[in-house]
Amino acid sequence: MLSNSETFQPSNSKTLQPFHSLNCNGRLVELDTPKIMGILNLTPDSFSDGGKFNSEKSALEHAEKLLKDGSEIIDIGPQSTRPNAEFLSSKEEIDRIGNMISLIKKEFPEALISLDTFYAETVKFGFNEGIDMINDISGGQYDDKMFDAAGETKLPYILMHVNPSYETMHDKVKFEDITLEVNRYFSKKTNELLEKGVRDITLDPGFGFGKTVEDQMKMIGETEYLGFGKFPLLIGISRKSFIYKPLGKSPMDINEETQKLHWKVLEQGAKILRVHDVAEAAVTIRQFCEKNKKC
Repeated sequence: MLSNSETFQPSNSKTLQPFHSLNCNGRLVELDTPKIMGILNLTPDSFSDGGKFNSEKSALEHAEKLLKDGSEIIDIGPQSTRPNAEFLSSKEEIDRIGNMISLIKKEFPEALISLDTFYAETVKFGFNEGIDMINDISGGQYDDKMFDAAGETKLPYILMHVNPSYETMHDKVKFEDITLEVNRYFSKKTNELLEKGVRDITLDPGFGFGKTVEDQMKMIGETEYLGFGKFPLLIGISRKSFIYKPLGKSPMDINEETQKLHWKVLEQGAKILRVHDVAEAAVTIRQFCEKNKKC
């Protein structure tokens, strides 16, 4: 096992940024400029926007707004994963999605569609409907067929760090060293995915899932060390409680604080920001690129 000093030798992230791209159904998406993944929840019970976009009309209108505001990826979520949310089966997810994927693809062919699910059967349904990537919050732990489905479809796969069962998803764990723990997990899971034939892997450290406020702030400060630069990083901190609760604010009132944290992770090589507030994130990325001449 590597010691801390052996594991975290800096790669001078201020001058050396790894090149990454994703092959989305034959469409090469280069990540030299950070991308925005806009959130489209089809749920009645998501923590900050539940019930707003669970009709065809409202979902299409929101998809259009996400794209106009600067999102290149739309992340469709049929099931809420907030604490105490309603648990759905794959069939219920598929019923809830209906024909939204194909509708969005028809209406907005330029959009990349990510499907937020931990079920292999939902992935297969989404693949047939035209999704471009898989966003699995479970790291293949809540459905043992998920990695097989990712390998069969050849879709880019987003691997998130999370507790090992649905029931313990939000149980707070205080890790001895959160960055070491997340990297051990990423190392094991990426090897499993590569063995299944998955080549386009993006890493998500799992903000908001079973981690203390202190550990999440540590991950913000050590983003450059997560995944060792081998795979692109997705950061999803939008409206997360580790930001708003210590401030005594609501999820809707932390945009300024969130953009400051977005800037920090962009400085350390983050390639995708998963957000609710796309226009604000787009300004942050534009200003970051202008100032640093990195993208």
